[in-house]
Amino acid sequence: MTLRNELSGICFIVWKDLRAYYLKPPNISWGILFPLVLTLAFVLRDPTGLQNLAPGLIAMAAIFGTTSMEAIVITFEKRQGSLERLLLAPVSTRSLLIGKIVGGAIFGGMISGVMTIIAVGFFGMEIVDLPLFFGALVLTLLNLSTLGALVAVSVAEVFEAQTISNYFRFPMIFLCGVFFPVEAMPLILQVIAYMLPMTYSINALKISAGQSLGALGPILNMGAITLSLVLLFATCEWVLTRSMR
Repeated sequence: MTLRNELSGICFIVWKDLRAYYLKPPNISWGILFPLVLTLAFVLRDPTGLQNLAPGLIAMAAIFGTTSMEAIVITFEKRQGSLERLLLAPVSTRSLLIGKIVGGAIFGGMISGVMTIIAVGFFGMEIVDLPLFFGALVLTLLNLSTLGALVAVSVAEVFEAQTISNYFRFPMIFLCGVFFPVEAMPLILQVIAYMLPMTYSINALKISAGQSLGALGPILNMGAITLSLVLLFATCEWVLTRSMR
């Protein structure tokens, strides 16, 4: 199986998922409406502190944009048997997984991109380190999409994937520095927070916005996000391979 065939297979899977699942009017409208409603909620809560909250809101949009649809798409195709039929094409299980993850990351990027425009244009967030911002956001999207894929390949029903995803999403939102600084939390919650990859993503986004270096610098934050991505992908590939036997 040549590299060209693998890349072609990945591109086909990404395009198929975008066209069949993600790029539908209800999903697109939801993807745009979600950040806008989220923004309105915080404007009503505290109109003066939005600039500091902006990196966390971008990360939150990425969380829901990637994991929500990713879990549904993979679980649905497993249920219908179409996931197994994709392997009849000249594409490996790894390439199949990469295609699924990239598709989810692109959709999540659309949603977090809308939130980024709002944060810069209306909240006054200034991106002082553009490479760090985009690097952290891309790694975060891939990380979260892989997490959604791991949940999806581990269960048999869509409702199970949605329920289990919430066990990860809401702790990450409340423990990883979206609303409150991790350093201000009790010690036990700080320990849990630093076990979650989203903490390092939000730290990196805050650094790129010139807000704070925090306890970790950009290199350590980016390294932690990358390590999490590698571990999640390896686990996801192992679970998917076992489920296909």
